[in-house]
Amino acid sequence: MSAQGHAWSRQVKKEDEEEDPLDQLISRSGCAASHYAVQECMAQHQDWRQCQPQVQAFRDCMSAQQARRREELQRLKEQSSAHR
Repeated sequence: MSAQGHAWSRQVKKEDEEEDPLDQLISRSGCAASHYAVQECMAQHQDWRQCQPQVQAFRDCMSAQQARRREELQRLKEQSSAHR
């Protein structure tokens, strides 16, 4: 069984193109740098197994962002309940 890598490369945004919703989400999350590190590693190695430190850093960043978002939503929910 031979392991084949991926042929991923970072897309260059053209002036007249809309930004991908996933890219917008990642940018808003504050995790864009670690996301780009994964993409660059994949472009260089074409094997996700060689990019596990970058993948883990991105995963950790997104998990932390999701936890912050959950806390914010819970706080807003509690505030709206208190105002009723």
